Amino acid sequence: VELLRISNITTLMEFVLLGFSDIPNLHWTLFGIFLVIYLTILMCNSIIILVTRIDSALQTPMYFFLGNLSFLEICYVTVTMPRMLMDLLTQKGNISFFACAAQMFFFLTFGSSECLLLTVMAYDRYMAICDPLHYPLIMNHKICIQLVAGSWISGIPVQIGQTFQIFSLSFCGSNLIDHFFCDIPPILKLACGDTSVSEMLVYIVAMLIVTIPFLLILISYSKIISTVLQLPSATSRAKAFSTCSSHLIVVALFFGSAIITYLRPKHSHSAGIDKVLSLFYTIVTPMFNPMIYSLRNKDVIMALRRLLFSQNICTIKTQTLHI
Repeated sequence: VELLRISNITTLMEFVLLGFSDIPNLHWTLFGIFLVIYLTILMCNSIIILVTRIDSALQTPMYFFLGNLSFLEICYVTVTMPRMLMDLLTQKGNISFFACAAQMFFFLTFGSSECLLLTVMAYDRYMAICDPLHYPLIMNHKICIQLVAGSWISGIPVQIGQTFQIFSLSFCGSNLIDHFFCDIPPILKLACGDTSVSEMLVYIVAMLIVTIPFLLILISYSKIISTVLQLPSATSRAKAFSTCSSHLIVVALFFGSAIITYLRPKHSHSAGIDKVLSLFYTIVTPMFNPMIYSLRNKDVIMALRRLLFSQNICTIKTQTLHI
């Protein structure tokens, strides 16, 4: 009996992430694809951070929030992608109990921060379009910093509690996680006994962190659209819609996949669907965010051109001095 108890404890100290083990012939192909995607995410988001920090034309609340979103995206993908790449490279998915808990905590915390930051960005657009006279007064630098800090910090105590509650469950059966990172649905599948309380708490947290911010964004944009349609100039309407459309696309991608993952009924969960949905909000959205914002935003494109132009001038001057 004592040996069995020790064996069970040993099993609890480690999980195995199955990842994409069901398609072993594509391991190297997936490794190459995901490595390129990860490097693209790092590079593109770093460029957005750089131009929003150094270009004088982008020193506005909207681009301050965009720079913070890009930094958040880098943190967000770094929680899951390096580990996934390592598992694909070594074809081993062993992860300790505490490393799995830490990965879940940081993933959920950064995900919560992104939900709140996207809501703040919607509020910024609402104030800029619906109340432009008071916009500079309300969205001053101090308020912007407080809103960003609130987005980063607010989810931490909630996710500490949720992660602790989930990993306090008993895991007495299989330790195989049919996923590429430690997410809530596949972890709950491994728990023994009744998990109804944990599932209810997951729904409550998802409602607070995902659904309510999403509804606030929808309310903001319903008022924005109503205001824009009343603008007399077609040019003004087009400009207003162009500044909002990029944000709406990102919101649809991120919130859509997250809501389906965490709020759909338990019986409809399947490992394959969960992996595909997770790829959307862990990889696809962070990859497309900087592209959506840069390709659809003339100010960012001009800032990138100025950055490249200044670099070219510096290179020419350096070469001239050497000559």
